[in-house]
Amino acid sequence: MSQTLTVTEKVGYSLGDLAANLIFQTLMTFLAFFYTDVYQIPPAQAASIIFIGGLIGAFFNPLMGLIADRTQTRYGKFRPWILWTSVPFGLIALAAFSTPDFGPDGKLVYAFVTYVLLVIIYSANNLPYSALSGVLTGSMAERNSLSAYRFVAVMVAQFIIQALLLPLVLILGDGDKALGFKNTMTIFSVVGIVFFLITFITTKERVVTAVTRHSSIAQDLRDLLHNRPWAIMLILTILVFVTLSLKGGMYVYYFENYLHAAQIAAFLQDIGFNQFIAGLNSLLTSIGLNAFHWPEDAATSGFSLFNAGGILLMIVGIGFSKPLADRFGKRDVFAVALFISTLFILVFYLLPADAIGLVFLAQILHGFFYGITIPLLWAMIADVADYSEWKNHRRATAIIFSAMIFGLKLGLSIGGALVAAILAHYDYSAALAIQAPETIEGIKLSVSLFAAMPFLVGVVIVSRYEINKRREHQIELELSQRRQALQSQ
Repeated sequence: MSQTLTVTEKVGYSLGDLAANLIFQTLMTFLAFFYTDVYQIPPAQAASIIFIGGLIGAFFNPLMGLIADRTQTRYGKFRPWILWTSVPFGLIALAAFSTPDFGPDGKLVYAFVTYVLLVIIYSANNLPYSALSGVLTGSMAERNSLSAYRFVAVMVAQFIIQALLLPLVLILGDGDKALGFKNTMTIFSVVGIVFFLITFITTKERVVTAVTRHSSIAQDLRDLLHNRPWAIMLILTILVFVTLSLKGGMYVYYFENYLHAAQIAAFLQDIGFNQFIAGLNSLLTSIGLNAFHWPEDAATSGFSLFNAGGILLMIVGIGFSKPLADRFGKRDVFAVALFISTLFILVFYLLPADAIGLVFLAQILHGFFYGITIPLLWAMIADVADYSEWKNHRRATAIIFSAMIFGLKLGLSIGGALVAAILAHYDYSAALAIQAPETIEGIKLSVSLFAAMPFLVGVVIVSRYEINKRREHQIELELSQRRQALQSQ
């Protein structure tokens, strides 16, 4: 069977990540803000919900990996889970970002229960989805290409969430953020369900080995514990998502409380953004459509454009990922690009509150170099599944991918909890129009020094990952020979 994937299959597969990331990116960027500023949960209690709930979801992943690896249907091992979880995922996501009128204790219980359900259903959906990339094709070059498609879709979702979610919340809620979140998440949930169904319909599992059907749970766990690349990728994933969740969740506070609103407004005027919105609205109204109501307050408007610039450069960086990885190997390209991207995170501590142009420049440069790493992290996990099969003559794709989802969930939980915990430590209050100087300093540290530390540790960790370019080719060649011999029997 051909291991080459069609464009239709690559696009269809990538829509699944777009669907999941409409929810995941909202969790990573706005969950702390939603709890503290929309649902009015105190920061310290919000931190506990995010951390404890996230841990429950994270530890569900190994179990989900074992279940998925042992799923046997006429549609394959992993595709059915995308179908089965599509509707529950959408409904639970909507519930998690709704604001029923409970008392203080009722709010805590509701937020905790809906968050735990959301991270569990996310695992049941996204772990098989991720593992699916390891069985669509045995070609590492095709996986690099698939990852590029996939993470362009991720960047589209990230652009929608980080650049447009707050404007959508204000527009769809007519200024009421609670209603706006509910209406926005309703749209995301419907779109997500449709995209999951497209992923299920357009993909096909091709990599099937005889040993997959006969490996026991004990063998899978034993293989996992002796798989050094898996352990390294687990630690690396945790570190990456701690940084992403911490800085992503804190940027909204950075814009609202540190940067000067007047300077943001002047910057938007100087670069022609306000004129662009005015021209867009003039065009829309001239053809009989309603005007696009972009938020008028400088912080929200600037924050959305700030995120948009970073995401657009991430997409450009993704375009460089495959050719660089094909030439130098995934590991080395990942390490160098992650290190350079970290330098632009550290720059944020040095930028004064009125240096808006430099803030935007640091963001887009960080976005470009971090974009190079995005597809490589997931492609390296697929390579780890191949490494396990190559070394042990047994393949357990989903339990290998559980490292990624476990690390993602744990990193998201730690980073998200750190946002709320740091705010609580530095006495942040949503009721104050102007925060205390020490609160602002904590916010500034969070988007710079604190956020950079896990990335820097990740650079050191990935240097110990042994699947370099030479080993990639060796594993792919030998596994191809084994599979061909199996098919000829």
